[in-house]
Amino acid sequence: MTLTITSPTGAMSLIAQELLLASERTAVRQADELSNLADLALQAERTFVFGAGRSGLALKMTAMRLMHLGLDVHVVGEVTAPAISNGDLLLTASGSGTTMSVLRAAQLASAAGASVGVITTDPHSPLATLATVSVHVLAAEKRDISDAASRQYAGSLFEQCVVVIGDALFHTLWQRSGVSADELWERHANLE
Repeated sequence: MTLTITSPTGAMSLIAQELLLASERTAVRQADELSNLADLALQAERTFVFGAGRSGLALKMTAMRLMHLGLDVHVVGEVTAPAISNGDLLLTASGSGTTMSVLRAAQLASAAGASVGVITTDPHSPLATLATVSVHVLAAEKRDISDAASRQYAGSLFEQCVVVIGDALFHTLWQRSGVSADELWERHANLE
């Protein structure tokens, strides 16, 4: 029997436990893929991020941190995003791997010669098949309400993992760069 959590502290504990478990499982089982994704981001001339809904918001956080590293990063759909081309990376996230707008962007990026990085819960999804590198997150899909993979609503655990993967990607590249925190701060927004 599943216990109902009715307090914010209980919910925070549940979320922390699920996120830790899913992150550790992903890190262990997808170590090579995560490393390859970091390599792609480092080698790319430019990185574009795109996801729908909360996955897209999580990737925007990653875009900001990669910009702090001095990488040329763009958010797909923003008016200043240029055309993607050969040598670029499209970093996407879709729990189902079937989100039409994300799938279409990956198809277009691939056709333009760009690499495609995918974060998904379904390693056999149409999006994953387009990937240069696909990271399989062990979390519930958006429509999985069984609570077998997560007791959180919809794709919450997946989206939280996208944030953690993005921060891990940033941290890895930062440590490789040897750039100090003070140097990163120089690129932090000052029009706030």
